[in-house]
Amino acid sequence: MLDRTIEPKIFSPVEFEYHLPDCTSIVFENGIGVHYYSDDLQPVMQLEMVFKAGLWYENQNGIAQATASLLKSGTSKMSSFQINEMFEQYGASVKTVAGPDFASITISCLTKHLSKILPVVADMLMDTQFPQHEIDIFIQNAKQRLSVQLLKSDFVANRKIDEFLFGMHHPYGKYSVVSDYEAINQQALSTHLKTYYSNNNCTFFIAGSFAESDIDLIHHHFGKTNWNNENVMVEPVFEALSTTEKKHRINNDQKGVQGSIRIASHFPNKHHEDFYPMIVLNTILGGYFGSRLMSNIREDKGYTYGIHSYMYNQVKQSAYLITTEAGKDVCEAAIKEIYYEMDMLKNELVDAEELELVKNYLLGTILGDLDGAFQIMQRWKSLILNGFTKERFNKNIELYKHISPEQLQALANKYYQQENFYELVVI
Repeated sequence: MLDRTIEPKIFSPVEFEYHLPDCTSIVFENGIGVHYYSDDLQPVMQLEMVFKAGLWYENQNGIAQATASLLKSGTSKMSSFQINEMFEQYGASVKTVAGPDFASITISCLTKHLSKILPVVADMLMDTQFPQHEIDIFIQNAKQRLSVQLLKSDFVANRKIDEFLFGMHHPYGKYSVVSDYEAINQQALSTHLKTYYSNNNCTFFIAGSFAESDIDLIHHHFGKTNWNNENVMVEPVFEALSTTEKKHRINNDQKGVQGSIRIASHFPNKHHEDFYPMIVLNTILGGYFGSRLMSNIREDKGYTYGIHSYMYNQVKQSAYLITTEAGKDVCEAAIKEIYYEMDMLKNELVDAEELELVKNYLLGTILGDLDGAFQIMQRWKSLILNGFTKERFNKNIELYKHISPEQLQALANKYYQQENFYELVVI
């Protein structure tokens, strides 16, 4: 029995031994890779179906996100209203999203209701009809939402900085306009669904409290036969066509009082040796609330409520981005301070106390992410979709524990060169 009169020993996150529990991996009859991790803490489970069906794979602007949004629009058996009512009846959440690389369907429900949910999701994948009236509503809402968002400087800045980095015709740089929404039709939606939402183009991730019988149930609905496209997938290839001009100032609102600042550069993807060491340097610069950018530009200068820096979490190509909103009269001063903090990291070694704090923050975040089946499965999902094994997780832990100020300074001098950054202010 636990003796509560004895205080528990306090460990530094750097001293702690980290262990990512193994997940179970199997392959269904039709080739679907399935990865799962189970615990019995709560009678709930989550099934995430991930497809290579994001913007990278679409043949028509906006069709990937439209297809994901309209997956619950109605089948030959049930209307959109009936589908959503049924999910609500069983307290289930079924989310459909499309990002730059992947599209996913995420089912969260009480395990005992899985048998009621799966047949409807299977019909969504194999029998969605995309009724015209649902398409019309989607287009109307998308156009109205776009008209409102285009008045916001941060929305315009996010679109334009990606265009500058990758080019308007690159999946990571393009964005939808009104004519793209108006071009969406049943044929295009059905083609994208049948082509990319198929058994030979997906991976399943399952977490929570479930039994082998539940895996068998999922296998019954999705794993026995081929569905949708049976052709071998051809991976599209795109070349980034960046703009030559790197400094941009856009006046989006004549009455605007706030400017959206975006400072970005190209950066290697997760398979490059510098990606994970750069996470430590990025955290110091602008990756958490105690970062140097926060301390200087928010706390000391009062130019902004918040400023952040991060690497894009994309599979094919990545980028490094610093983002903030500031009063339009102090935007240029804020940019000057951003480069000042970069130069400090290039010219001076990070002191031991600050580095220890950042290591504790990063390792503590990982420790929190290993608390529960859902979080553990998300760690495995990130590894698997990027082609990594558990060894990548273990290497990252050792890197975070032992990275030195000299390594960080070398990285700063390699990647914090002002002439490599695209600079955008939208007011």
